[in-house]
Amino acid sequence: MNISGNTIFIPGATSGIGLALALALRDRGNTVIVGGRRTDRLEAIAAEHPDLGTVRIDTADAGSIEDAARTVLAEHPSLNVLVTMAGIMRTEDWRTPDGFLATAEEIVTTNVLGPIRLIAAFVEHLRRMPDATIMTVSSGLAFAPLRVTPTYNASKAAIHMLSESLRLQFEGSSVSVIELEPPAVRTDLMPGHAENDAAMPLDEFIAEVMTLLETRPDASEVQVERVKFLRYGEARGDYAQVVAALNSTDPHGK
Repeated sequence: MNISGNTIFIPGATSGIGLALALALRDRGNTVIVGGRRTDRLEAIAAEHPDLGTVRIDTADAGSIEDAARTVLAEHPSLNVLVTMAGIMRTEDWRTPDGFLATAEEIVTTNVLGPIRLIAAFVEHLRRMPDATIMTVSSGLAFAPLRVTPTYNASKAAIHMLSESLRLQFEGSSVSVIELEPPAVRTDLMPGHAENDAAMPLDEFIAEVMTLLETRPDASEVQVERVKFLRYGEARGDYAQVVAALNSTDPHGK
């Protein structure tokens, strides 16, 4: 992925990693459109950052995705990068009757169906572009599970394998597939997450991501150093120790 000169749509970018990444990409000379459900947040972003485009989108709603795609492509026909940022993280206890199913279904709808529907809405347009990128967003928890977030872990593992598979299908085409794999980052993804001392400061995470995008434009996975502990536990042969450490020290890991 080239670091500048793109037209980029980032649904789920009204706060946290999404908004910080949008601003960093804008500062590198890209046209960036952010999407989100809350119109008040979109209006505030437009007022504070008038050079960012905004569009309302609910990635848990198939119709909303289709409407937003039509709007974005009509207003920005040069769009060549889609970042499927939107996602939710919830705790669940599968030992409690009726204590997890609705939450699990919500997570799958947003974290798995959302990216699938987003890619489906934009893929034909992206395939017509001479240089296009789909950036998916998984997590370190795709590779090592946090006990209290089973469906979130599974949803991010699904995104990892989806990314791997799409990369194979688009091989040799103008579309590249990049997977961003955050560790725990200090955002409001979950209550108390922004104050979690074990999580990576957001500005440090974004700075390292931008450096990786700039210095490794052909990378298929964007991994800051702190996520590699989770990402490569199985390959190193210390997976059990990684899982034990994760679940003893970071109850709100990403």
